[in-house]
Amino acid sequence: MNFSIQYQDAQSNARVGKITTDHGTIETPIFMPVGTQGAVKAVHFDELHNDIQAQIILGNTYHLYLRPGLEILEKAGGLHQFNTWKKPILTDSGGYQVYSLSHRRKITEQGVTFQSHIDGSKHLFTPEGVMDIQCTIGADFMMAFDECTPYPCAYNYAKKSLKLTHDWLDRCIERFDNTPAKYGYEQQLLPIVQGSVYKDLRIESAEFIASKNRFGNAIGGLAVGEPAEEMYAMTEVVTNILPKDKPRYLMGVGTPANILESIALGIDMFDCVMPTRNARHGLLFTSQGIINIKNQKWKDDFSPIDSLTCPTSQVHSKAYLRHLFVTAEILAMQIASIQNLSFYLWLVNEAREQIKAGTFSNWKAPMIQKIMQRL
Repeated sequence: MNFSIQYQDAQSNARVGKITTDHGTIETPIFMPVGTQGAVKAVHFDELHNDIQAQIILGNTYHLYLRPGLEILEKAGGLHQFNTWKKPILTDSGGYQVYSLSHRRKITEQGVTFQSHIDGSKHLFTPEGVMDIQCTIGADFMMAFDECTPYPCAYNYAKKSLKLTHDWLDRCIERFDNTPAKYGYEQQLLPIVQGSVYKDLRIESAEFIASKNRFGNAIGGLAVGEPAEEMYAMTEVVTNILPKDKPRYLMGVGTPANILESIALGIDMFDCVMPTRNARHGLLFTSQGIINIKNQKWKDDFSPIDSLTCPTSQVHSKAYLRHLFVTAEILAMQIASIQNLSFYLWLVNEAREQIKAGTFSNWKAPMIQKIMQRL
């Protein structure tokens, strides 16, 4: 694998880069659609490839471990073969489930005991086990096992959690470095900076993660309820420490405004369930602003859903998509999901072009105002 920076914005830390993997090239900054269980909800892989033009998708270690299970994935030859997605895949280690399933887990130094949300069965995730699971899944990028702390989070808890995350990282690295890839292509382990919204903890974590000299680095534990200003402040603290010659991934972020502001801070990779989750409820992100397609005002609006994003949105009208939602047609969720993901990929592509042209900083503020307005 290789990462190279091709353009740098003169007025911010925004940059354009290229990640080369055995499954293809990723142009950064990039948004990664979330395919938790090996599929992006309501979207076919042909649409991901052709309409949305996704370059990489996510899978989730916890969910794929439970279903379909490691035996099936290994028999298939890994997730790429199982779901037929031929481009890069990144897997979340299950660290977010430590946060989101707080009522179903117990944390110790050894690892985390989960109670399955499916059948109540108990499972132990250790740093070593999580590396083995992700190796079997076959992700190009494997995330370190960490604890994502909630917001608000007491300082003492955040400090204790950070030590655990760092200890787990050392164990992840040892296991990863001593485990050959299963399927004949290169995999990389990405550590995760934690520390809640405490500047000294974020500095400590960023310095620790940077010292590990891995292929890339991630920032976790943000976008969990804290004000956007605090998220940006912590992101800036961390990006000023993490190596500039390695890709930086801000996990679970976010709104279109969050993404553009974070690109300006030097972030290269993003993921979030917001585009598809909002789409399934009829909330559309478009190049002109945000639309609640269920509203009466779109009943006889025969203009395209969005004339700038993807072919599907240029063909279908707002009135037709509203009709599909009102009549509870499954196609509604598919078209809306394609639109929202296409918009996110369009947005980061526009950001790349603006950085190349040297106009990103002047373009960002009016673009945020435009795309975040309610239509």
